[in-house]
Amino acid sequence: MRIFLFLAFFIFSFSTSAQKIYGTVFTSQGDLLPYASITIKGTTKGASANEKAHYAINLVAGTYTIICQHLGYTTSEKTIKINEEDIELSFVLTNQKLNLETVVIKNKGEDPAYEIIRNAIKKRTYYLNQVEKFTCNIYGKDVIKLRSLPKKVFGQKIKDEDKKEMGVDSTGKGIMYLSESMSKASASLPNNFKMEVLSSRISGSSGFGFNFPPFISLYNNNVKIFTEKFNPRGFISPIAEAALNFYKYKFLGTIIENGLSISSIQVIPKRKYEPLFTGIINIVDEEWSIHSFNLMLTKTSQLELADTLQLTQLHVPVNNEIRRVKNQLIHFSFNLFGVKAAGNFLTVYSDYNVNPTFAKKYFDNVIIKYDTAVNKKTIAYWDSARVVPLEPEEEIDYKKKDSAFNANKDSLLSTHYLDSLNKKNNKIKPFNIFTSGIRQSHIGKTTNYYWGIDPLLYSIEYNTAEGIALNLTGYYSKTFGNNKKNITILPVLRYGFQNTHFNPSISLNYSTTYQNKNNKFQRYALSLSAGKRVSVFNKTGTYTALANSVSLLLSGTNYLKTYENYFTEIAYYKSFESGVRMAFGAIYEDRIPLNNTTNYTFKNANKSKITPNYPYEKLTTQFNAHKAFLLNFTISFKPGQKYMQLPESKISLGSKYPTLTFSYTKGVNNILGSSVNFDKWKFIINDTKNFKLAGSLQYKIGVGGFLNSTQVFIQDYQHFNGNQFLSASNYVNSFQLAPYYAYSTTAPLYTFAHIDHHLNGLLTNKIPLFKKLNWNIVAGTNAFYINKNNNYIEIFGGLENIFKLFRIDFVAGYEKNKISKGIRIGAGGLLGGSIGKKGGSINIDL
Repeated sequence: MRIFLFLAFFIFSFSTSAQKIYGTVFTSQGDLLPYASITIKGTTKGASANEKAHYAINLVAGTYTIICQHLGYTTSEKTIKINEEDIELSFVLTNQKLNLETVVIKNKGEDPAYEIIRNAIKKRTYYLNQVEKFTCNIYGKDVIKLRSLPKKVFGQKIKDEDKKEMGVDSTGKGIMYLSESMSKASASLPNNFKMEVLSSRISGSSGFGFNFPPFISLYNNNVKIFTEKFNPRGFISPIAEAALNFYKYKFLGTIIENGLSISSIQVIPKRKYEPLFTGIINIVDEEWSIHSFNLMLTKTSQLELADTLQLTQLHVPVNNEIRRVKNQLIHFSFNLFGVKAAGNFLTVYSDYNVNPTFAKKYFDNVIIKYDTAVNKKTIAYWDSARVVPLEPEEEIDYKKKDSAFNANKDSLLSTHYLDSLNKKNNKIKPFNIFTSGIRQSHIGKTTNYYWGIDPLLYSIEYNTAEGIALNLTGYYSKTFGNNKKNITILPVLRYGFQNTHFNPSISLNYSTTYQNKNNKFQRYALSLSAGKRVSVFNKTGTYTALANSVSLLLSGTNYLKTYENYFTEIAYYKSFESGVRMAFGAIYEDRIPLNNTTNYTFKNANKSKITPNYPYEKLTTQFNAHKAFLLNFTISFKPGQKYMQLPESKISLGSKYPTLTFSYTKGVNNILGSSVNFDKWKFIINDTKNFKLAGSLQYKIGVGGFLNSTQVFIQDYQHFNGNQFLSASNYVNSFQLAPYYAYSTTAPLYTFAHIDHHLNGLLTNKIPLFKKLNWNIVAGTNAFYINKNNNYIEIFGGLENIFKLFRIDFVAGYEKNKISKGIRIGAGGLLGGSIGKKGGSINIDL
């Protein structure tokens, strides 16, 4: 649920003589005060109280001054001498008394908060870049508790055994997720960063976990919390450069702490449905640095996924000039599809070193690294290393789920258990043959495999060349070699009931991932295919057989154009950590025309609309049968790739740079009777850029052409992906209103562009009432240019995030002496796939 980090907390500094200071933090009224910060004076070592206000910290013998702090309460210090026994040391914190008389009002009639905020804004960039390099240790604890569960989710009944596995009771209450991590962070600004996850623990699991806490800094103009899915525009900091345009401020008073005057300021959004915080921020006078804050986000802050999110931070001195975050608490709640839950992500930062020395090659493309023993730490280790005591409910959760996991661990790999699991998973229900297909799996101790057949319902289509066609696809996949190698076999049996043609084919794929002598991970795959098949003329087209079947039967429009071919194909793929991917291939096709054999539609009047089964926009008659031998090569490069390294694998975390792709296809003449003779190339640049408040932009721009077009058949033309259905095709890989083959070309040069801009709430959040829907504007354009007589441009605009799922666009297409208009409906929204394409990116606001 979170994102991970660091620390090998002072495991080695804990000796057998280490003693524990423990206690409880109360208010002056006798109430418990959760999540107070506990610090050893003169250091950045410390702990945090838990939700029940209990804390504990291990220290060797000596004399210490313990500082207890909490936002809104007076700091308390106690000096204690530790010998050989554990010591109980509780604190009682009184409410801070805010003094309203210590601030001089310079501008008559203006709240003094504004002058303080202006000074904080002036010093924002200074504090943002104050620490050029640092290391620190981090302890994180993530807890998500279910408050209630519906009887069904997505139509699936939640069984009691499922609740038990989740760790909740029959009413749907309990701890759903509990995790702890110890990590270390290292940074050298502006571009170098690394997190080392040294230990991680998940209740009831031996997994690595993804609980690395984010660095969230209000010194950034735009604040991202965890992921862009919470709001792809980010949230505006209360001390951002333009914060005065978005916030109102109210001076609450000052407090005195260790001789410093600290101003407490209420932060108030000027408008609802803007990405703004509300709450309190405390600023150190004269320094104008952040002391602490308690800020809230809600639906009126354009918060997605969660209903509420509360962010609290306490900053402490690292030295006489530098303050850094010591404690961070993120509390959130959500109600999604009837699932009600709340969570706390508590992070304690300690042992800051603001002048470290790094080895020459310490920083590389791995920015998150899991230790090889990350999930192998003992309970004794965690009992001594954690800086936030477990609550009774958490202790029970660990004990209950870990015991169940350990008891099942050996049986999970027993022959009896695996046989029973395979038997359970491999039950075939007659109805599933039509809706979900047949799937049989085998889970073994060292090897897993599965096989099956795609559902019959989606294997049947209707077209003018074959009539009713059955395209039966099977599969067999085997994973072995510690899950690093895979073999997949894909047989296809196709039969046209009208033309009685039988087209069988098979594909064999092998892939593997390995680590070379330089500890770099590489992946390669080899594919072999052969047989007889039915192909579309544009193999990169976005139309589907289902859409064509419906369109043909209802309106007599047969957009799908096909031909038969005997084929043999071989392809080799390889990818590198550097961001380079290469593909080589050779294809032989014996191409045979397919003519219409039926003109049946639901209405006889629509029969006249049926067109020939070839691209009639470019051809006056059916193409001649011929053979083609093609060689192709593709190389793509995404520079600046960053990775997360697990003990036995690496996962790409993307890059801030675009992807560059170059492809080349050679049509070779006089080999195996091949009649083609051409050279075709294409260069593409594509990426997604998040402009925060201004929205996000997806683009794909390319140029290409034919260096040689001596003999080019229609199958090998450059086709521009059109779309003539109501359902939208890929927004950055097609033209929403363009016909499928009218613009196909063999020109020596052409250019094209696809641009899709998601405003993500910009403008719509200004419209009364409508803004509550959280539907967002999207706009863009698609265009290509071949020459003055062959070019096309379309512009579109619409709304997305409709019911979190859908997108509707109004499109206008322009070509020479012609304008076309239409509507396209597709997926687009928080759950529909268009918003926040880089939502998984990690959050590192230093």
